[in-house]
Amino acid sequence: MKTAIFGFAGSGKTDLFMALAGPEIGMNNRAMVKVPEPRLEPLARLFNPQKVTQTEIEYLDIPGGGGKGQGLGARVLNEIRPYDCLLAVLDGFSGVNDPSEQWQAIEMDLIISDLAVVEKKLERIAMDKKKAKHLVDPKEEELLVKVRELLESEQPVRKEPSLAQAHELRGFCFLSAKPILYAWNVSEDNIGQVKFPEEETGQVHLTVSAKLEREMRELTDPEELQMFMDDLGIKESALDRVISKTYHLLGLITFLTAGEKEVRAWPLKKGATAPEAAGVIHSDLQKGFIRAEVLSWDDFLTYQDFKKAKEQGALRLEGKDYIVQDGDIITFRFNV
Repeated sequence: MKTAIFGFAGSGKTDLFMALAGPEIGMNNRAMVKVPEPRLEPLARLFNPQKVTQTEIEYLDIPGGGGKGQGLGARVLNEIRPYDCLLAVLDGFSGVNDPSEQWQAIEMDLIISDLAVVEKKLERIAMDKKKAKHLVDPKEEELLVKVRELLESEQPVRKEPSLAQAHELRGFCFLSAKPILYAWNVSEDNIGQVKFPEEETGQVHLTVSAKLEREMRELTDPEELQMFMDDLGIKESALDRVISKTYHLLGLITFLTAGEKEVRAWPLKKGATAPEAAGVIHSDLQKGFIRAEVLSWDDFLTYQDFKKAKEQGALRLEGKDYIVQDGDIITFRFNV
């Protein structure tokens, strides 16, 4: 899972990156950040494993980003293209910029960039059709025409999931098709006072005080940090909220594996089957999948013990068609 942090110069994106990555990251602009997962702790107490492993998300802090009226610039747009998810930071603290205008400007930059890609490709398709019709994939052309119509109406590709997720268009990496989280960076006094645009498919918003969150991240004493958060009335850190929103945007859930060697959290696309979950761990497990031994998280909380859960019929054997649920604790049976 890769997320690019970007925005206009002076928006506070590096402060937010440091709040997520921690001060130990130094001068690096790339960080692997552990996803908070409280469900690992009770499993670790039960199994006392050699290792506890959290899921990680990669964040990239992209420098630059033009100024007012200049747009993000081609370099920034090219750097964010390979990433799964986008995190755009808006300046709502300096008083110099209007974060709502920045939001609209970023949306338009993504749309215009995609429109240039589509028009270039359709021009090439028109030339190829003159040479020989078999050189053109009619399905790809049909979808590209629909994308162009959407973009020309100033709508992002993500607004039409059938286009954003179309297999034939995957290679284009349309920027406006990517899920995007807008972080409205405000002063600590204005948290909770921002009026967001309406959320749409693949686009969500939250407020952060990036400077405050960065200061919090530098506190190493847990008790001191909790007192600091209590004084300010902060219940969740930016990391927790950004991770939660990112998971939501990417359509991810978490399943768990547990044993004496390791207790671990794994990310999985919502709606995935048990064999697909096995494949997240290793391709051989998916190929040789036989059954999945599944205990739901609620049942684990009820019995606190796998033997008791099995006696009560809560520990189930599921086949290839089973759709994995968030929090499922799974042991895979396979034959390779």
